[in-house]
Amino acid sequence: MHLMRRARVVFDRWTAWSPVLLLGALAGLTFWLDAQVQSIDTARPGDARHDPDIFITNFRAVSFDASGRVKQSLTAQRAQHHPDDESVEFVSPQLILTDPTRPKLTVRSDAGTLSGDRETMLFRGHVHAVRETLPDQPAGSDANGPLTLTTDVLRVLPNKGVAETDRPVTIEEPRGIIHGVGIVLDNQMRTMKVKSGVRGSFQPESPK
Repeated sequence: MHLMRRARVVFDRWTAWSPVLLLGALAGLTFWLDAQVQSIDTARPGDARHDPDIFITNFRAVSFDASGRVKQSLTAQRAQHHPDDESVEFVSPQLILTDPTRPKLTVRSDAGTLSGDRETMLFRGHVHAVRETLPDQPAGSDANGPLTLTTDVLRVLPNKGVAETDRPVTIEEPRGIIHGVGIVLDNQMRTMKVKSGVRGSFQPESPK
């Protein structure tokens, strides 16, 4: 009887403690699983992920100068924001710079990326840029006249009015066609520099 009473006491104590032990075991398992997940996240840092958190179709953004005139206009079929570096990816973007002190510049391409600081726009794939003539140019003048630029990659600094690339480029203007590798087009200074491999054909000047 004494042994049976002692066994019953041990059994009752075990029964009383078993929920606590079960909870402790579950807590330990949860802690272990959480540690494993954290170790996986540590092995794959957040900056290695470049996932969008929002997208917009038929995107359009416009900025104005101090007088309320449109200075920059950016449109695209689709835009998606990446929180890791604050960049924005575009499908079929078109950027129009209409600063009244500079020739109008329009750039479009298959894809593009706007940097997180909003200072640089990178156009990729069938890049087509058109710089128009300023209204104050004299009639018949080719200086600072209209030109069309085609390449596959073009980096544009909208606030500085600069477009540049190190890739092959073709420039068409009233005087002829120029081919080269690399270009710096400064829309503010109204200059254009082809870096290397310059070749082309020019129309002979008409007699005056």
